[in-house]
Amino acid sequence: MSAEDLLALAERVVAQANSDEQIEVAVSQGLSTTVRVHDGEIESFTSAQTQGIGIRVISDGRQGFASAGTLAESVLKQTLADARDNASFAEPDPHAGLAEPDGVDPVEIDLWSEGVLRTTNEQKIVMAQDLERMVRECDPRISGVRISSYGDSAASFALASTAGIRAASRATSAGVGVQALAADGDQTQTGYSGDGAREPKELDLDGVAKRAVGQAVGMIGATKPKTRKVDLVLDQRMAATVFGLIASTLTGDRVNKGRSPFADRRGETVAAPVLTLSDNPIDARSLGADTHDGEGLACRTNQLIQGGRLEGFLYDAYNGRRAGLASTGSAVRGTRGLPSPGVQALAVEPGPDGNLEDLIAGVEAGVLVFSLAGLHSGVNPVSGDFSVGLEGRVIRGGQLSEPISECTLGSSLQRMLLDIKMLGSDRLFLPSGSSVPSLVIAEVMMSGES
Repeated sequence: MSAEDLLALAERVVAQANSDEQIEVAVSQGLSTTVRVHDGEIESFTSAQTQGIGIRVISDGRQGFASAGTLAESVLKQTLADARDNASFAEPDPHAGLAEPDGVDPVEIDLWSEGVLRTTNEQKIVMAQDLERMVRECDPRISGVRISSYGDSAASFALASTAGIRAASRATSAGVGVQALAADGDQTQTGYSGDGAREPKELDLDGVAKRAVGQAVGMIGATKPKTRKVDLVLDQRMAATVFGLIASTLTGDRVNKGRSPFADRRGETVAAPVLTLSDNPIDARSLGADTHDGEGLACRTNQLIQGGRLEGFLYDAYNGRRAGLASTGSAVRGTRGLPSPGVQALAVEPGPDGNLEDLIAGVEAGVLVFSLAGLHSGVNPVSGDFSVGLEGRVIRGGQLSEPISECTLGSSLQRMLLDIKMLGSDRLFLPSGSSVPSLVIAEVMMSGES
């Protein structure tokens, strides 16, 4: 079923609205493949076709929602009835309501590639096998590969509502990932890397293998470091992880509840002047790009931090109303879930300081970060406090030195933003949809041996 067919289906359901209710219908359909190999053999192969519908009904300020995993006509009728029934039991909310058209025209971007559909299952399996082989052949110290995988999707989405919203889109993506193992006496060091693209032929298997191997081998002989302050050097992938944590605190739901360390700081300087951070889902180079948000409003660029100054937050329709503001076209959702505000395609503008090697050369005493452990439990999104495990390579006099592990970084998201010391010019578009350069954060406390 094409995106246009899905839209027609959604409109048929919306046409059943009673005069005293608002209805929003989101529908999707997609194909996906996942391949996992181990020791050259297929460990698992999944090829699936999925469908979904989510119906939201609002009447007298009461909201009901229901969803289903099929688009059969009988199920559509029952799902609408369930949403209406759920609304009748809901508490009235003065801010409940659908997104209203805001006059912003969608940017026409092509997110579809027939390459995903043309690639045979055999070719997909071979890519996962080739990636595993490349890792094993890359360095004699590699003792194994925990998993090598390939995955792709081709999906269409449509949304219609009684507010006059009509939106349809489709997108494809493909990705690979691998975890390399390196022998270290009676211990095993690991390294992970992956890549994503619109179609399989754009995937960089060689680069993925080399990054995973480099990380695993680079950790051989890791020791626990002394407690001290260090400059942190983050490549694009690690930088995206940190900026993703920061961006998650800049959403309207957190701000409205006072559960963001930046809630009352709009217009203030919150970061080093070199930093400009936005959500930019209209850049087709990003795998997070889209034409419409999860409520059918046109996607747009939203500046979050510009030149170090906090410019604003991300809102869906509901949280915008609560704040007395308009939606920023930042609703994210799964078809079978309700929308909420979120980042779609995080973007950090490149800085003036060169590539990762240039940043390392400019650091006298620091650490090149390979991984951060405990991010879910070690970062407080309300206070911004940051305490996580670290693995990486020591930097001395601009040169990489010994690997370290079993240590902890302690800081806060607010402090780390202000302490950005260097920002690279090597922005990379990542499988997560983020586009981020490498960076250096000055004098972060690293706790190890006393």
